[in-house]
Amino acid sequence: MKKADFFTTVRLVFAPVFLVLYMFPVWTGKLSFVSACIMMPLLGFAEFTDFLDGFFARRENAVSDFGKLYDPFADVILHMTAFFCFANTGYMPFVFLVLVFWREFGMIFIRMAAVKQGVAIAARKGGKLKTVLYISAILFSLAVESLIRLGCDLSASMDTLKIVAVCLFGAGTLASYVSFIDYLVHFKGLFAKK
Repeated sequence: MKKADFFTTVRLVFAPVFLVLYMFPVWTGKLSFVSACIMMPLLGFAEFTDFLDGFFARRENAVSDFGKLYDPFADVILHMTAFFCFANTGYMPFVFLVLVFWREFGMIFIRMAAVKQGVAIAARKGGKLKTVLYISAILFSLAVESLIRLGCDLSASMDTLKIVAVCLFGAGTLASYVSFIDYLVHFKGLFAKK
């Protein structure tokens, strides 16, 4: 396995691990402190692998059509897993989760249609900005949740913190649709082909 693909796979493996770490205390009321100590480094490293897979793909001249599809697929799995967790605990409005879900599956359809035409769609700048906003919303919400699980009393500022989280998730959702339209416009020629 190429190094780039290995680091992409790390994100796929970490997604269910993050889900269990985040939701186990919610479901059982146990191990909140332990989950808080593990989640932030785990998610931080998982996001860092997005840089590593691109770095090694370019350095080893291993950029491939497979990687162009595998990398965003792993991103979607990791981010949608985190979004589910945060929607479940009130940081992300459920409607944003649904909107992002629709957008991401729309992108999967576009990529599949492009592959049928022999084109592997790589990430565009708008998609990268969307990813930065996704990560910002995720890390902010995770930091707040981790502090609570570590025993910090944030009750006095919780309303403000949740408003910030909602704004970040809202910005990410909006950017996701702006980038989706950009992909549609940029690759519209592919869909005109019979």
